[in-house]
Amino acid sequence: MNMKQTTKNILGVAAIVLLSSGVAGITTYKLLNRERPAAFSELFQQNPDNVQLAAFHATDAQPVDLTQAAENSVHAVVHIRATQLGKTQTVQGMPDIFDFFFGDGRGQQRQIQTQPRVGFGSGVIISKDGYIVTNNHVVEGADEIAVKLNDERELKGRIIGTDPATDLALIKIEGDDFPTIPVGNSDALKVGEWVLAVGNPFNLNSTVTAGIVSAKARSIGGGAANGQAANIQSFIQTDAAINSGNSGGALVNAKGELVGINAMLYSPTGAYSGYGFAIPTSIMTKVIADLKQYGTVQRALLGVVCTDLNMGLAVDEENKVIKEIKEKAKELGIKEGIWVREVTEGGSSAGILKENDVIIAIDGRKIHRFADLQEELAKHRPGDKINVTVLREKKEKTVEITLKNEQGTTKVVKDAGMEILGAAFKPVSSELKKQLNLGYGLEVTGVTNGKMADAGIRKGFIILKANGQPMRTVEDLEKAMKEARKSPEQGLFITGMFPSGKRAMYAVDLTQE
Repeated sequence: MNMKQTTKNILGVAAIVLLSSGVAGITTYKLLNRERPAAFSELFQQNPDNVQLAAFHATDAQPVDLTQAAENSVHAVVHIRATQLGKTQTVQGMPDIFDFFFGDGRGQQRQIQTQPRVGFGSGVIISKDGYIVTNNHVVEGADEIAVKLNDERELKGRIIGTDPATDLALIKIEGDDFPTIPVGNSDALKVGEWVLAVGNPFNLNSTVTAGIVSAKARSIGGGAANGQAANIQSFIQTDAAINSGNSGGALVNAKGELVGINAMLYSPTGAYSGYGFAIPTSIMTKVIADLKQYGTVQRALLGVVCTDLNMGLAVDEENKVIKEIKEKAKELGIKEGIWVREVTEGGSSAGILKENDVIIAIDGRKIHRFADLQEELAKHRPGDKINVTVLREKKEKTVEITLKNEQGTTKVVKDAGMEILGAAFKPVSSELKKQLNLGYGLEVTGVTNGKMADAGIRKGFIILKANGQPMRTVEDLEKAMKEARKSPEQGLFITGMFPSGKRAMYAVDLTQE
């Protein structure tokens, strides 16, 4: 077995459950007797009277009349055009022999103009005042967003927040009394139930395809290892046709309720071949409410390194990892559930869960595989309490755990944009680089009140590295800052120099009250 295959297997079975500030759907919060956040009721269009919109309930009779559900859905699905404008970039060329012996060894720099890039997708209007859910990959990196409604109106959109981990984004158009789709409960979906995939894929007005729910809590690809958070991998699988332009569109049940956001298709050719996947509303509602309220998702982490015992059902007897899981499952006397291999110090489960516990339920819901665990955690914020049922020494035990965030606290994490630094930046000019013999650098062109001023950084300082990473562009600094915000210390250690040649180091505290 080659190294690549071994690595893939390990990634598929070991995961640090750092997931998912997620997304308790509205129904879930009711069942837990929680006080529903105001953002939920304000943001999502509801169906309080449980109006029957289709001729038959999906499970009451066949065939199901889907015409009313389609009619009530198409007007709330929009076409999204995301444009990334052309930019001027500095490219460092490879040094030739003359540069090597007679120059500075770094090669010649040249300016290139990138071409504008345009992407297309779909979106779903979830509130009358113009909040729209779509996929993150539809709008990622966009400088301009145009939204075209089913009635041919075209409006300018702006990004409220994005979450790459769940591939969801929230955008806003200005106006009132837009058509909406009531949000349903994806947990109530049954395999075999009729659903509609509604999208606006090619700017052709909304398009409807029909199919059934093929599977729930479907995981695509591996989880996570080496301390990195996994993407949410708990999809609704359907055979309703989902093509690339449908990304961000609506998955609708026979009552005309939104039960998922179409995310991807699974096909060896890139065209529809019978498998599509949607992000369930049980995850979507919490993520979108967080984006609206805080600008970023409040992700709750269980704080354990764990393995899905279902992997032991694989038939590859030569695989050492699979063999280890089978042996452990036999030893524990259970074939499915989440085997706790390590409890993270200072994490949510520290002092509560133990090594070799097997998680079999959360808040009464059975946990068969890793995707089930991810989906349950995705419904909660740091500070929420959950009841975790484990099998410990072949006896069931239920414990209460207070979930924490990546920093090991229950505090709300707000979106910290570059503005909190209170400074402006630009890449070091060619002249200054030549004068100071620098290959790269980010010049501080102005400092106002903010984190930079608090740290003592002044105008003219040239940032060379932040937390050990070279700073060539403003985007490099933004990336380093976002990574630093995820660490418990929330600090940015900056090294650089002044135009005088004097070198300096600064520690920037990114914590917010």
